[in-house]
Amino acid sequence: MKTIAVIPARYNSTRFPAKLMQDLAGKTVIARTYEAAVATHLFDDVFVVTDSALIQHEILSIGGKAIMSTKEHESGSDRIAEAVFDMEVDLVVNVQGDEPFIKKAPLEQLIAVFKNDFDSKIDLASLMREITATAEIENPNTVKVVVDQFNFALYFSRSVIPYPRDLNSGAKYLQHIGVYAFRKQALLDFYSLPMKELEACEKLEQLRYLEFGKRICMVTTDHVSIGIDTPEDLERAKQFLSTNPIL
Repeated sequence: MKTIAVIPARYNSTRFPAKLMQDLAGKTVIARTYEAAVATHLFDDVFVVTDSALIQHEILSIGGKAIMSTKEHESGSDRIAEAVFDMEVDLVVNVQGDEPFIKKAPLEQLIAVFKNDFDSKIDLASLMREITATAEIENPNTVKVVVDQFNFALYFSRSVIPYPRDLNSGAKYLQHIGVYAFRKQALLDFYSLPMKELEACEKLEQLRYLEFGKRICMVTTDHVSIGIDTPEDLERAKQFLSTNPIL
């Protein structure tokens, strides 16, 4: 099963413009993310796909592989689908460009889902972790997921799900961590399908897969990363590196 990692790297960001080119202890955020993905040794190849010549040059300058998007895209899945359209691959792992501390173990868990899916019933897999802090549960920037008894996703939302009508019900809250592994065909299907109401409302691309009947297997992880979404996140990441100089 040929498996590649693709890192979608959009230059502009609403909350933190040019965040992927910010300095993070001597290297850019995107360079650290690329090197972290390569260092897992899980992939037959690793690519950055971007709309920015600046990011492309940055990756090429460190000996990496970068692909320029030829179209404007609404989501990372669209950008990746365009990049892999003509590639002979079976499995595509989406590593977010703003996740410079991604580790091998959770990516290995995602890949294992497909190695054990002998009937090809799973279209894509993603990560989740339990959260308990009220501020985190209520934060709309923390995407929550609810799953069935087999850990297939039922819904993703920025809202509090499930809603605790009975405070003693023992509700469990699961944060969605936006790292995905896709069968190539699931990506190509996504690319050809229109955005529907749920995705447009929540601004969550994974809802398009659910709206069109794709099966998303959620994998529990205890990995906690530092995604670079805001200038404050960047400062946290710098502080983390100052006490973990090996990274």
